[in-house]
Amino acid sequence: MHYRRIATFLLGLWLGGGLLMAWVAIESFRPVDEMLASPGAVTAVQIKALGQDGARALLRRQTAEQNRWYFETWELQQFILGSGFFFFLLFGSSEGKFSLLLLLLMLLIVAVQHFGLTPNLYLPDSILTGAPAVEHNRFWMLHTVYIALEILKWGLGLVLGARLVFHRPSRSGDAWQEFDVIDKANHRHINR
Repeated sequence: MHYRRIATFLLGLWLGGGLLMAWVAIESFRPVDEMLASPGAVTAVQIKALGQDGARALLRRQTAEQNRWYFETWELQQFILGSGFFFFLLFGSSEGKFSLLLLLLMLLIVAVQHFGLTPNLYLPDSILTGAPAVEHNRFWMLHTVYIALEILKWGLGLVLGARLVFHRPSRSGDAWQEFDVIDKANHRHINR
């Protein structure tokens, strides 16, 4: 069952990449406040020209756009990794339909995130300036849906991982299991 090792490795890469992206998204805004708290001499002049709030809004906008690019890139990589993983399970393993369905659902979630949510996850000026607006509510609603889908994808991945580790598949009609090989010195592989 070497395919299980490869399959769990591929799944681990996928889930590990998701953890890395979550960490990047959480930590990426921290340097903005750190830089504003203790800027260098040249940076302090530029911050003074923009004002503290203006500089914070500009830096947070840049960070949000960079994060969006990271997520778009990661989603494309998930399509490649997930598709390869799907075809590996389909043609290179004896996993059943349930495992393939879990993997397809994970890929469907990536498609919804990539085509439906990520292009619309831009940081509106109302969030940067603190003014309430419809854009503000729309952003947080999309952000919440994105996180919920990410958690669902993780849950499906963990169920798939548990299935790969603990479940012993048996495909009925597997031709290789129907052979009963006899190996004798005077006969070459005779099937009964």
